[in-house]
Amino acid sequence: MSPKRSGVPRPLKKAEFEIQFGTSQAQKGWQDLLATKLNSVVDAWDFLTKTPLDESEKNHRLKGELARVTHKGGTFDRWQLELPGGARIWFYVDGQSICLVNVYTNHPNATK
Repeated sequence: MSPKRSGVPRPLKKAEFEIQFGTSQAQKGWQDLLATKLNSVVDAWDFLTKTPLDESEKNHRLKGELARVTHKGGTFDRWQLELPGGARIWFYVDGQSICLVNVYTNHPNATK
């Protein structure tokens, strides 16, 4: 009899950030991204767990009315990580946690 196979969660180093879903839309969007842009999602995971607050052309705070998000009793800066092909991940950082609030497989209309 062979042991039942199951996925092994990726361990985090002490200095890395933990990624969590903040909304059901983010969870569904993440699954959609996995199905369509797997390599980009793996790269995004690595970036988000290691350096989510490094600003660049591809990772930056959103502006205007999208700049802040209120979630779970707190207000946070909302960030956007741009993936190839127009996909976007909107998140905030709370301590050592990354909270995904929106995940889009295409460029969202709100930032066009």
